Amino acid sequence: MFGNYLIGLREGLEASLVVCILVAYLVKTDNRAALRPVWIGVGIACALSLAFGAMLEFGTQELTFQAQELLGGTLSIVSVALVTWMVFWMKRTARNLRAELHGRLDAALAMGTGALVATAFLAVGREGLETALFVWASVRASGEGSSAPLIGVLLGIATAIVLGWLFYRGALRINLSRFFTWTGAMLVVVAAGVLAYGVHDLQEAAFLGGLNDRAFDISEVIPPDSWYGVLLKGVFNFQPNPTVLQLVVWSAYLVVVLTLFLRPTGARPATAAPTAAGAGSAPEGRG
Repeated sequence: MFGNYLIGLREGLEASLVVCILVAYLVKTDNRAALRPVWIGVGIACALSLAFGAMLEFGTQELTFQAQELLGGTLSIVSVALVTWMVFWMKRTARNLRAELHGRLDAALAMGTGALVATAFLAVGREGLETALFVWASVRASGEGSSAPLIGVLLGIATAIVLGWLFYRGALRINLSRFFTWTGAMLVVVAAGVLAYGVHDLQEAAFLGGLNDRAFDISEVIPPDSWYGVLLKGVFNFQPNPTVLQLVVWSAYLVVVLTLFLRPTGARPATAAPTAAGAGSAPEGRG
């Protein structure tokens, strides 16, 4: 559940900050009439994300077992690739995010209502689709068979919305750069588990070999149905009896990606949250 809460919090806060930047800029430049198209674009993006998540959940139930495993494994790997790209993209472009969004808004204001809707939709929609895909893959990997993963995601998103509102009102200030660095690192750990689960799906679909080649089996030490086994499964997608290929892929991804992600890139100014005195001075980036 914690892993899914982290996904909802991380992705939700990114989207909240994007909306905060858009709204604050329009208010500051006295373009309040443009707020309605922006909120329409945000609403369409949210609806599309929910529809995409529902399609993933219910659209795969009629497939054969082998087809489900092949599709699930493929989408799990795709979701890990997207999340990996996202955390590095944010680290690279965070300082220019506000200027980029302001530039898009200026162009959209000149073009009219439809362009404003599209700008908000594209800015938020990418976050929503990424969230839907990664949450679906993470829930499959956790294998809890309950509503706990969904509750975790919803709690994370709710927390993100509250934090976004507090940032906008100037009631809360944290070092967003540091926050996203640490949550990004934790998200990489979650993604490593999803990737290993995706590999296992492909092995069960007979797309990859080695299904019966176990790296180790500590099921007696950490029973999968024990409270700590369920906790490790839910947070890290831990498996007490992984295949050799799963272990190799998990280890390689975690070591390489975490090393590159946490590698110092030089001193950068701290990212500030919006202040009450200037709501338009929204955060310049997301970490």
